[in-house]
Amino acid sequence: MSAEDVLFDMLHSEIVSYLVSKSSEDEDLSILEHLGYSSGWRLIERITKELPRYKEELEVLKFICTDFWSCVYKKQVDNLRTNHQGVYVLHDNEFRFFSKLSNGTQYLKSAPKYATFTCGLIRGALENFGISSIVTVEIIRMPSCKFHIQVLPSSS
Repeated sequence: MSAEDVLFDMLHSEIVSYLVSKSSEDEDLSILEHLGYSSGWRLIERITKELPRYKEELEVLKFICTDFWSCVYKKQVDNLRTNHQGVYVLHDNEFRFFSKLSNGTQYLKSAPKYATFTCGLIRGALENFGISSIVTVEIIRMPSCKFHIQVLPSSS
């Protein structure tokens, strides 16, 4: 793990801790999601500035699972599933922000706080591609998690 990876992990952990200590549960999750959203939007701008724009929804999701995830988390998503009707599930078997938490069930309740930033990151990245979505996380056994993406109908 490089020095910048360690700094990223520490910064994320401190942001979560700070927001949780300063605000209500719903408020801190909203702030974390918004931080992720704006970061995801900006990262896609940088990563794709030399690439042609993807036209198909599935192509965009595959890009998120490979190049985008590798840029942020230094690995690809382990599995991508879809029902071909606007629902996608990204499965990460060893989610980076859970690696410092115990794998025991006592941390399952607080684990979503550490994935909220990533929900926003995904939503912001997709929005930059013109895909509106709702992104949620499911955590059954740590350090694994699934990000559920519901693509919203376009208003055009």
